[in-house]
Amino acid sequence: MYRYDEFDAAVVRGRVAQFRDQVGRRLTGALSEEEFTPLRLMNGLYLQLHAYMLRVAIPYGTLSGRQMRQLAMIADRWDRGYGHFTTRQNIQYNWPKLSDAPDILDALAEVEMHAIQTSGNCIRNVTADHLAGIAADEMEDPRPVAELIRQWSTLHPEFSFLPRKFKIAVTGAAEDRAAVAVHDIGIRIVRNTAGEVGYQILVGGGMGRTPFIAKTIRDFLPREELLAYLEAILRVYNREGRRDNKYKARIKILVHEIGPEAFTARVETEYAKLDGPSVNADPAEVARIAAYFAPPAYETLPATSEAFEVARRDPDFARWAATNLSAHKVPGYAAVTVSLKPIGKPPGDATSDQMRVLADLGERFSLDELRVTHVQNVVLPNVKLDDVPAVWAALVEAGLETPNAGLISDIIACPGMDYCKLATARSIPIAQEIAARFADFDRQALIGELGIKISGCINACGHHHVGAIGILGLDKAGVENYQITLGGDPSNDAALGERLGPGIDGDAVPGAIERIVDTYLALRDGPQERFIDVVRRLGLDPFKPALLPQEVERAAA
Repeated sequence: MYRYDEFDAAVVRGRVAQFRDQVGRRLTGALSEEEFTPLRLMNGLYLQLHAYMLRVAIPYGTLSGRQMRQLAMIADRWDRGYGHFTTRQNIQYNWPKLSDAPDILDALAEVEMHAIQTSGNCIRNVTADHLAGIAADEMEDPRPVAELIRQWSTLHPEFSFLPRKFKIAVTGAAEDRAAVAVHDIGIRIVRNTAGEVGYQILVGGGMGRTPFIAKTIRDFLPREELLAYLEAILRVYNREGRRDNKYKARIKILVHEIGPEAFTARVETEYAKLDGPSVNADPAEVARIAAYFAPPAYETLPATSEAFEVARRDPDFARWAATNLSAHKVPGYAAVTVSLKPIGKPPGDATSDQMRVLADLGERFSLDELRVTHVQNVVLPNVKLDDVPAVWAALVEAGLETPNAGLISDIIACPGMDYCKLATARSIPIAQEIAARFADFDRQALIGELGIKISGCINACGHHHVGAIGILGLDKAGVENYQITLGGDPSNDAALGERLGPGIDGDAVPGAIERIVDTYLALRDGPQERFIDVVRRLGLDPFKPALLPQEVERAAA
């Protein structure tokens, strides 16, 4: 895990001191809200529907037990005893007071954390595969690359005021668990025909009101040229991206309007002009960063565990282990997904007490490491199979044992109208109602892999465009109206969902989802055929009758 050096610490402490002065001037009226807004956004502070919201960076989702424990303390001392883990592998606090924000940032700095570039028109938190470094299908750990990009992009003088926010994701595995194709820049670690390791570069992905799947602009980039090539991409975007219309300002619009070929030509021309050695990282610095991500001191263990096999005689444990454990590349270990999607609770939320439990478990059983996933869960990446039963028992006591990772109730949801001033409809209550319909975990297991994603407005913070079932809440003449899409996929075969039919009222959504799922179960060619596979095989037509007239739905209720 990366550790701050003196430069990192000085930058973060300096930023806290600056912001403390800016907040003081805002509180006295020396700064207007208009003048203060860009300053607070540069420090991750939003003004939401009811209160301020602070977004804290968790680079590539990795944090230690000490850091998680500090997040719990902040939740208790300056918020309402909980935090919300996001699709950017960050954490948000929904109720901080403006006067307390500098103290929160000071507390974060104590444990090498900050909120720099979690908002504003800059390069946001760099994300990566939550199984980085441990997955059996991995070619190379992407976290050193993500850390290199974080350091290069933080307070970059040329890219601090881009036309719009900018997001980068990195994966090094055969299976894309980082959703690189829906990012402004997606980076895949690949190997060329000569066996050399480098990068495939994708540009122009994104969601929101105009969703696009990213286009590949370089099949293979030598690894030592990465930063110069990223700089060329950002220079082209910074120069040519729309600044007259924020809805057309993302790089995906530029790529779409001029075409991938023309965009690629511009990047290559800009790249040729750059003095690569002056931009690219010194090999010694790359090695220094990579050393922080060397494998921890794993024990030599048998591939199987008697304690684990005995525990599997308990059907509750067996159900949880079947969904919430991932294979580890080191024999005798597993990655444990801790679901933050209990039935009836807001997706992605964790109480301060639960955060402290996670911190303890990370320290005791996971070599002091935790990961936040982009599907709003937490992973303990390095758990011995022998210790899995003890971890599960602790999770049960903390109310964190929900056995639904990757299943239908493992729903991604944005805050919606419960918190966000941009939202046009609720997300959290709809997610809760759908999860309640499928509360039977045996039924969830029967349905199998199925990702539902919900957004409360066109900005798509709930990633509904790439949900196998996507739900978008809109305002229709003062009434919340929900559009349903099918067939989205954020992984290797990335695809945007297609709209199933006209929008429906919120109270009709859970029933419609249930009918869609029942249709899938009736049509699938055995339990091995996933929902997304049936949609691809048969199209939308078999599912359209699920959107019954709303008066019929109300009568059924």
